[in-house]
Amino acid sequence: MSLNELLSKKEGAMSEAHWTQILAAMLTPTVAILGSYIAWRQWKTAENRLKFDLFERRFAVYNAARKLIGSIAQSGKIEDEKLRDFLHATREAKWLFNEQLASYLDNEIWSKAVDLQTLDSELVGMPAGEERTNNIREQSEIKKWLVAQMREMDKKFSLFLKVGH
Repeated sequence: MSLNELLSKKEGAMSEAHWTQILAAMLTPTVAILGSYIAWRQWKTAENRLKFDLFERRFAVYNAARKLIGSIAQSGKIEDEKLRDFLHATREAKWLFNEQLASYLDNEIWSKAVDLQTLDSELVGMPAGEERTNNIREQSEIKKWLVAQMREMDKKFSLFLKVGH
């Protein structure tokens, strides 16, 4: 075997080893990049899950308010069960929404509903006359106001119930 042949074999062996080393060196950063991508996707999935959980809790509050008003619109009266459901669903509103919306639910919707229930209970056994007429008129105004709140609630809740990605 000549010297040229020996050198040629040696260069071929070196070039093979060289490509093997390059591939081995590329494996570590490739695995690191893939691991980083997987971690990023897990973080995004967790973030989306948090948004979805928050949406569900907020929507339950919105739905309870709509059910209360819908019940009043349908029957003209407030059932204790609906009022209790509303109170139960909205007790966390101050942590799920801003202060204005929590105050709206508590000081306006809840307050008017309780006023309506009180006026309705006072009406029982009340004799015909001016006081009874005023009570019925006041109940009517509260019912109209509450029903009008269906659209108002959509506006107030829309900021918190939009799902964006």
